[in-house]
Amino acid sequence: MADAKQQQQQQPQPAVAATGVWKTIKPFVNGGASGMLATCVIQPIDMVKVRIQLGEGSAAQVTKNMLANEGMRSFYKGLSAGLLRQATYTTARLGSFRVLTNKAVEKNEGKPLPLIQKAFIGLTAGAIGACVGSPADLALIRMQADSTLPAAQRRNYKNAFHALYRISADEGVLALWKGAGPTVVRAMALNMGMLASYDQSVELFRDKLGAGEISTVVGASAISGFFASACSLPFDYVKTQIQKMQPDANGKYPYTGSLDCAVKTFKSGGPFKFYTGFPVYCVRIAPHVMMTWIFLNQIQKFEKKIGI
Repeated sequence: MADAKQQQQQQPQPAVAATGVWKTIKPFVNGGASGMLATCVIQPIDMVKVRIQLGEGSAAQVTKNMLANEGMRSFYKGLSAGLLRQATYTTARLGSFRVLTNKAVEKNEGKPLPLIQKAFIGLTAGAIGACVGSPADLALIRMQADSTLPAAQRRNYKNAFHALYRISADEGVLALWKGAGPTVVRAMALNMGMLASYDQSVELFRDKLGAGEISTVVGASAISGFFASACSLPFDYVKTQIQKMQPDANGKYPYTGSLDCAVKTFKSGGPFKFYTGFPVYCVRIAPHVMMTWIFLNQIQKFEKKIGI
């Protein structure tokens, strides 16, 4: 009887421990999963966006040329890197944003946070996510831009992990964070626009306008996607130029850094040059943001349904 009693007392302990672990990692797992699902849908648009930024023409021209010259599979080139990026970057940024927000709400006695505080938390979460996801982001840009290079200069990466291995072997481990400066700044701007505006919009639709769950998620996601695009595209443009650049015959790179790239871009094309491809970028970012939030909402509903 004593042994049976001891076993009954010991059995719940692992379950409690597991629940505590799951509660800690849940925001990160949910964030990464929702981002990866959204990426599977958005990858073709992202591919077109990168090609436009590399100067291959309009969205229609790029799409037509890719279909004619490279086939349908070319739209999913770099998907493995895109998924790896979401598994690192989005996991870190959405997870840390929710953890930081929950702690801030607790300190605020459960009251909604002011927009400025949400923006600051979004900036912080974006920086954390970008530092973690920068290597995968570099691999994604390299893979997407590879077919635009002359045949002799192509790197021909097989997948994201092969790209990371080759970059480390050929250029050194620190090269994995090449362009990390603009990547972090871009992520901070994007997440400030995306995360802060989403939470603020949810409060607007749900609490002030009395909208239903679906209307709230879709409406807030659309607003979130627009602000994420507007805030981040200039930094994304610079980041792309830095990450895809190659040395000339004399070993000299076209830009010495992100600031040099920004100055030269401004001089050559003015401020609107940074918004090259904005319609496609917005079409790419907004649906990805919307689907990330929608998938996240559905994942959370499913978890509640099964009691985890």
